[in-house]
Amino acid sequence: MRYLYITVAFFLLTACERQLELVAPSELTVEGFWDTENGARAAHSGLYGTLRSSHSTLWLLGEIRSDVWGGQTFESPSNLDLIESNISIANAPFGGWAGLYTNIHRLNDFIANLPEVNFNRSEDRDHMLGQAYGLRAFYYYTLLKTWGAVPLTTEPLATTDPEGLSKPRALESEVMAQIKADLEASLQFFGDDGSFWNGQRIYWSKAATLALMGDAYLWSGTLLNGGADDYREAKAALLAVGDLDVGLLDDYADLWTPGSENNREFIFALNYERDEATNFYSLMTGRSTEIQPQFASDGSSMADYIVNGANRYGPSEKTLLLTDDNDDTRKAATFLRLYSDDNGGAGYAQFTPEPYFGSVINKFDGNVDESIRVMDNNVPLYRYADVLLMLAEAKNLLGEDPSEEINRVRERAYGSAYDPQRHGFENGGQTENTRAILDERYKEFIAEGKRWWDLCRAGDQYVIDNVAFLDADEQYKLLLPITLDMIGRNPLLEQTPGYSE
Repeated sequence: MRYLYITVAFFLLTACERQLELVAPSELTVEGFWDTENGARAAHSGLYGTLRSSHSTLWLLGEIRSDVWGGQTFESPSNLDLIESNISIANAPFGGWAGLYTNIHRLNDFIANLPEVNFNRSEDRDHMLGQAYGLRAFYYYTLLKTWGAVPLTTEPLATTDPEGLSKPRALESEVMAQIKADLEASLQFFGDDGSFWNGQRIYWSKAATLALMGDAYLWSGTLLNGGADDYREAKAALLAVGDLDVGLLDDYADLWTPGSENNREFIFALNYERDEATNFYSLMTGRSTEIQPQFASDGSSMADYIVNGANRYGPSEKTLLLTDDNDDTRKAATFLRLYSDDNGGAGYAQFTPEPYFGSVINKFDGNVDESIRVMDNNVPLYRYADVLLMLAEAKNLLGEDPSEEINRVRERAYGSAYDPQRHGFENGGQTENTRAILDERYKEFIAEGKRWWDLCRAGDQYVIDNVAFLDADEQYKLLLPITLDMIGRNPLLEQTPGYSE
């Protein structure tokens, strides 16, 4: 019941159709809920439940419009309009700002009320506030990347009056200023505390704030004219992450092994547990009727493969070719490539289009319990390889050599097969380096919700050059439209530039 008023008020923010006679939220928040530390801790746990409920949306926003997907599937594919950039006002996706303001309102309430709660350890309250400011920055950064100018609200809802809830879209520069302010507040509350809450990386942390800071300042430097000053801020934040309890795992495949998910590479991950919540990667597996008659790329039968789900997303041919390097451990760790025959027992060492049947995700493929596959992998939103490659971006944008960070990721990827002469990267021109970093991130983060944002952060030309469904005159599609319904219910909103009826 605690969050009922927020849900209703959020509906009003986007709907604003009629007057409702409700108690003002500010009156509800002071009557009991914030009286005890236990109540505050319950609200804190709820912040992560709402984040996890948004995960599939966050993934779609960050990946599906890129060049990773759109390939062959066993069943009818999902989200083709997004994959093919068939986006207009008439079919505007993610109405109501994808529901992210519900999460922001809860954080606003948390941030406003938590300082008044007495804690046995004030350090715990400060850590929680560091988490909350970091999470709010994360949501606003997602909104900014998706729609550009969006409404800003940082106070608890104090009214149920539709007119009072309506807000115009703030300038992108104003949204970014709020993101930066929240990041600074987060660091202030964390102070010298670089610990992970309860020893778990499923909670936001100082390391997560610093990773997000590096990400956001890179975006601001390239797309909001922040330039070298922002790149220096990004570099400093990303370097600071390395001073905390983080690092690369030795084996890429170990990242996706259930039971090892609290590893040092995961900076912040969403928690999935059997009988509590499972992830959505079952949509990249399939049914036994399709999979079991096929053969793996080494020629072995798939007859005993335990499945759980559907096959709605297929890697593009570009993805399959880019990752078609048998020395790179990420190839086998990312997808099982299936073929309709075993090629006389020899299989297909390289991608072969004619007998290719489709792919099954190998990352996030869960646990097999007898005849059931349970998709219970934790899913990282930031991990240390991400930080290293963003640090390479920052260095490159500052005219520095990014090869050290690129090669650390490559060396892990190739393992014992790593040969500096064959696999190592040597510093080149800034454009050459940018392409190399983008390709490295492409291979490293397939299915992790990163690729679309990576291309956008590098600059408009990189999106147009890499996404086949976008033409040079369609750069406006890098931001999404809002629905006519949203504008009709909130007349202060204006349509995203470039879209017309």
